[in-house]
Amino acid sequence: MKILVMGLPGAGKTTLAEQLNAKLAHCTWLNADEVRKQADDWDFSEEGRLRQARRMSEFADDIVAQGQVALCDFVAPTTVTRAAFDADFTIWLDTIDESRFEDTNALFEWPTNFDLRIADWNYDIKTILEAIAAKQAA
Repeated sequence: MKILVMGLPGAGKTTLAEQLNAKLAHCTWLNADEVRKQADDWDFSEEGRLRQARRMSEFADDIVAQGQVALCDFVAPTTVTRAAFDADFTIWLDTIDESRFEDTNALFEWPTNFDLRIADWNYDIKTILEAIAAKQAA
């Protein structure tokens, strides 16, 4: 299963992914900043963001092929980047109205297709894990 934790910079994606990673069995976590660092690719143009989504998807597909859950956190700011990643389960962190990055704010498309929307910092990790498990079982 490929899980995408997405939302604006500063929404809490990495914090949630870290918590999920600690609880999910057979899970490998990919953080977008770490993947960008390894690729030495800090291009945040629309093309660069799409390249990053495809890169994250390829890494996640390899993890899934090995029988693991791929947990990925990154902005995925547009419908195109989310489609390129092609998640099995999408968590949208809708905890802030705008980030500190004006270019990302301008580009960001509020998602309409997601499995779970988290609009409050006081989320229940158990409920999130149950939603993931239900999707895995379906």
